[in-house]
Amino acid sequence: MLTGAAGLLAPTATAPAAPARPELLALIGRTPLARITAALPGPHPGFFAKLEGLGVGGMKARAAVAMLLGARERGELAPGAPVVESTSGTLGIGLAFAGQAIGHPVVLVCDAELEPAMRRLLRAHGARLEIVERPARRGGWQAARIARLRQVRTALPGAYWPDQYNNPDNRAGYASLAAELAGQLDHLDVLVCSVGTGGHSAGMIGPLRRQWPALRLIGVDATGSTIFGQPARPRLMRGLGSSIHPRNVVYRAFDEVHWVGPAESADACRRLARSNFVSGGWSTGAVARVAAWAARVQPGAVVATVFPDGPHRYLTSIYDDAFTTAHGIDPARAATRPVEIPHPTAVEATGWARCRTVIDPLETAP
Repeated sequence: MLTGAAGLLAPTATAPAAPARPELLALIGRTPLARITAALPGPHPGFFAKLEGLGVGGMKARAAVAMLLGARERGELAPGAPVVESTSGTLGIGLAFAGQAIGHPVVLVCDAELEPAMRRLLRAHGARLEIVERPARRGGWQAARIARLRQVRTALPGAYWPDQYNNPDNRAGYASLAAELAGQLDHLDVLVCSVGTGGHSAGMIGPLRRQWPALRLIGVDATGSTIFGQPARPRLMRGLGSSIHPRNVVYRAFDEVHWVGPAESADACRRLARSNFVSGGWSTGAVARVAAWAARVQPGAVVATVFPDGPHRYLTSIYDDAFTTAHGIDPARAATRPVEIPHPTAVEATGWARCRTVIDPLETAP
């Protein structure tokens, strides 16, 4: 019998499906576009940021709804059947929203590093949590969560696993985000995207390049992430990066990739909050740092990015001096420009680094 931190004991322990609330789907999207001019860390011409943290369910509500509706259409998800997914938190909010809107109970496999406030918020939205207490020796927290997820699915016959890292519907969910951005801008030269599952970069770049064929795509990864060919290491930053290679990442679409460390991201988040009022978490800080750099080195270029969420989840981490000190993060010593490396496997990036050679690690591995 399966037990977990949320008290999931058996298939019958899952809450019955509540009635679908399809009217909630009308709340997705139509998020504002902000002009960002805060010094990051110095002056720059400015860039545009889509404020997905101000949307209901956050950025990943778009992907969550697309994955569940796609599964319903294919007959993979029966009406009222439970949905089980692994998450570090952000997709969990989106799935909780999608579960309410479409009418499915949601079970989320999380890990011990998930913030207490996020646990309470997910449970408040009706999700059941399974908490993994230790990372796997290979694959870290992600591998440990997937192993627990398989146990949960065994205990819940008929449960559907969206598999966000490899589900094409994840990418399809961001077509609306691309359409909104295209409608808000007259022109776009550079798009900067954080990369975790690979969903929103892949889902946006196709439609946007059909409108602006010369559009450049810059991927932003976390130090310690293996997505673009670096060695996998324990990562403090959540929301971007991965210990596995998601199939949703469209490597050929990227013109370059940057790896950003916690100091650079935290410094950018705090500067955004002080000077532009809008801010967010690790992904927001990382893309803001790179977008400001792109605007600075390409004068006259129109640069845009996506801020996936807001700052509230990170009040006890990014915005807490005790947390940053305990983890050896000094925002005042954050890098002001990236170090250039010739190839993703040439040197391990321990801080902000840039590479104009983008590889698919699974295709280039011996």
